[in-house]
Amino acid sequence: MGVPKFFRYISERYPCINETLKEYQIPEFDNLYLDMNGIIHVCSHDDGLTYCTSEEQIFKDIFYYIELMFRLIQPKKIFMMAVDGVAPRAKMNQQRGRRFRTAKDAEEAEKKLIQSGQELPAGSRFDSNCITPGTEFMARLHEQLKFFVAYKVSTDKLWQKPKIVYSGHNVPGEGEHKIMEAVSRIRVPVVSGPQIPYVV
Repeated sequence: MGVPKFFRYISERYPCINETLKEYQIPEFDNLYLDMNGIIHVCSHDDGLTYCTSEEQIFKDIFYYIELMFRLIQPKKIFMMAVDGVAPRAKMNQQRGRRFRTAKDAEEAEKKLIQSGQELPAGSRFDSNCITPGTEFMARLHEQLKFFVAYKVSTDKLWQKPKIVYSGHNVPGEGEHKIMEAVSRIRVPVVSGPQIPYVV
């Protein structure tokens, strides 16, 4: 989301919101919501210039990450994956500036690396600017994610339990906004006893 000091504020104000759990201690959850862009960035590149990977490997890593989160949480009712779509105009200007800076910084760092005598790997370095709505990379990832979800639903009993919601890069809005909109649409009945929490 990019709100400065938000995580610190919410963690200090509501200390129970943040808990470290062991795999065998995970409570039951009704709903799991994944903001996919963080996952896509983690699986596609690191901060080093010498890191190279193929698009196929990036897709495999993304699917592995999704599967890991799904198996860990095992949502009962809803599993939503939200990829950033086109952002509002004000955010676009901010993103454009950040992307230009990122590309310029990478180019300068590459020059310094070469000047210091270090070799760059033979493969091409992944350009994180590809993780932008409307790019060819995102179109291919969109198709792969749809195939992955269809495959999991048809072959895995755990994936058949919850309602699966996938909001791709072709749907306007940032992933976290799509998630908050989906959460706000759910009508929670008033019941006595403990509520089953969400995982976002």
